[in-house]
Amino acid sequence: MKKKYLHNLFLLLVFAFLYLPIIVLVIFSFNSSSLNIVFEQFTFRWYHVLLENRSLLEAFMNTMIVAFTSTIVSTIIGTISAIGIKKYNFIGKEFIQSLLYIPIVIPEIVLGISLLSIYTLFRLDLSLVTLIIAHITFSIPFVIISVRTILDSLPSNLEDASSDLGANKFKTFWYVTLPSIMPGITSGALLAFTLSLDDVIISYFTAGPDSNTLPLKIYSMIKTGITPDVNALSALILVVTIIILMTSTVLQLRKLRKETEL
Repeated sequence: MKKKYLHNLFLLLVFAFLYLPIIVLVIFSFNSSSLNIVFEQFTFRWYHVLLENRSLLEAFMNTMIVAFTSTIVSTIIGTISAIGIKKYNFIGKEFIQSLLYIPIVIPEIVLGISLLSIYTLFRLDLSLVTLIIAHITFSIPFVIISVRTILDSLPSNLEDASSDLGANKFKTFWYVTLPSIMPGITSGALLAFTLSLDDVIISYFTAGPDSNTLPLKIYSMIKTGITPDVNALSALILVVTIIILMTSTVLQLRKLRKETEL
């Protein structure tokens, strides 16, 4: 019994360590004080201030544009690359697979400086486009690895069985291969989106003066102090994220229930 209480206490401390800072952030988004030190009085003031903070909203929009664009492009390229690496044998295949891990294991500052050097070499002005290209670059390996994991777990004769039943290569890919690897594609896309959403170091080296993102904006505010309207924006992002996760969970449970009934 004592071990059970200790186990529950340990779990409580772990969850408090993980979620208490988020709870505090949400609570202080309703704080009337402009200092994030003591909670004085409940107010919606900072949510109104947020709507008038044009620079912060522009940074947020830039972040969404970069995250969505880089996620879509990197997911498409990563999925095609993973299928190609899995299905075909070519010279240097093992070497290329090893290269995929370099953007993942090297420090972000090295990748950021490398991309900046390439942009300088080709005389490309830093802008939202260069920032998107940078995010695509470091997102593709995560998508490839995620999709490859699912591909490796599929039965080797799955596509052969589809062909034996009369399906051509396109129908086999569209109705057999793609649905089978969709969990890997989804997880890779979500990982790419998350990495792009909160990236600071690589964005710092590859973003132009007119392509400021939300993480860079918040980072630049550290010296002068982060205003509570940033807490309000963070709280709204958190609410939207929870809604998406709950919706996804409900849809998965419904799908599982239908499959069980069948």
